[in-house]
Amino acid sequence: LAREGYQRAYILPNSIKSALIPFFADIPERIGFVGETRYGLINRRHTLNKALLPQMAERFAQLAETPGTALPRPLPRPRLRSTGAQRAATLAALGIEIPERLAVFCPGAEYGPAKRWPERHFAALANALADHGYAVWLLGSAKDRAIGEDIVSRTDAARLPLNLCGATSLSQAIDLLAAASFVVCNDSGLMHVAAALDRPLIALYGSSSPGFTPPLSPQARILSLHLECSPCFKRECPLGHLDCLNRLEPQRVLDACLRFPGQVSG
Repeated sequence: LAREGYQRAYILPNSIKSALIPFFADIPERIGFVGETRYGLINRRHTLNKALLPQMAERFAQLAETPGTALPRPLPRPRLRSTGAQRAATLAALGIEIPERLAVFCPGAEYGPAKRWPERHFAALANALADHGYAVWLLGSAKDRAIGEDIVSRTDAARLPLNLCGATSLSQAIDLLAAASFVVCNDSGLMHVAAALDRPLIALYGSSSPGFTPPLSPQARILSLHLECSPCFKRECPLGHLDCLNRLEPQRVLDACLRFPGQVSG
């Protein structure tokens, strides 16, 4: 980083390590929220007011402002665009065609299993959507491939979902999400991609908070049981039961999917 001669670094995580890197790289302007342990590492210092900035996106956007000034609102929503030509190129490269009705599932979550709706629930939802004429595609990284295979193994043999986890680049995943009738996601990176594409989206929350990292789209519908033990923000359920996601039944998710305008119920 020092060799590249950067003049400014926005330090998004609140860890010491993240602040040490630009400091040792001699980047002149180092911008971030300051805590007692980072006071000498950051020289354009913001003080975090969690009550005024409840969302992570708001906190990151605040770093672009002059310290001490209010964040302009409303916060602009992220936008992604996939053209028809881009989608056609992706479909040709993958050797697939867009079905008339397409549901895309994003069953992974890099943070850990406490953010992942159970595979058996995704499989039950896939079976139910097949009854309504939907094809189901699974998207994710190579790390999600086994999760996708588990979902496929639990679905009816005659209408298996297409497991594309690990089979696409990020740009290809964007094109496929853009083609979906709707998307069902855990709280994950692809959830935010789907929101930025303005696709109809069902976002499933367990250990994380829809108030902290919501999908920034009016097309998104959030499903959370709001149990007393959640959000715990843990990678794995500290109580061992994962009730926040196990008790989020597939029928409830199916009903939310079919309530989007233009979807079919039979």
